[in-house]
Amino acid sequence: MLMLDRTGRLVLTSILIALLLPFPAWSRDAPGPQTRNAVELAATDLPGEARATIQLIRAGGPFPYERDGAIFGNFERQLPARERGYYREYTVRTPGVKHRGARRIVAGRDGELFYTDDHYRSFRRVRE
Repeated sequence: MLMLDRTGRLVLTSILIALLLPFPAWSRDAPGPQTRNAVELAATDLPGEARATIQLIRAGGPFPYERDGAIFGNFERQLPARERGYYREYTVRTPGVKHRGARRIVAGRDGELFYTDDHYRSFRRVRE
């Protein structure tokens, strides 16, 4: 629907915009928008710190950060949709940064791994 905003300009309402956009064909098991066509990344191509984090995940810890192993909610819908608690997140140390930084490994219950270096804006599936 077209409406006038406070300045008198024509604007589309969000309902019309939603109808004009293509409907995503996501299913429960379908990847989110960033992983659907994403190229996998070999674990050997990850930074050394990410490979070390994967080794800790596979060994069950101990983990250096308090939040490691916390439930990853997938609120950005970048990963395949799963029930709450399916994904866990782990910090990938960033040299020179005194806080947790933006790099993470997200692990699925079935063993799949995803890497992000931009704090969940994009992911690449890790191939071991």
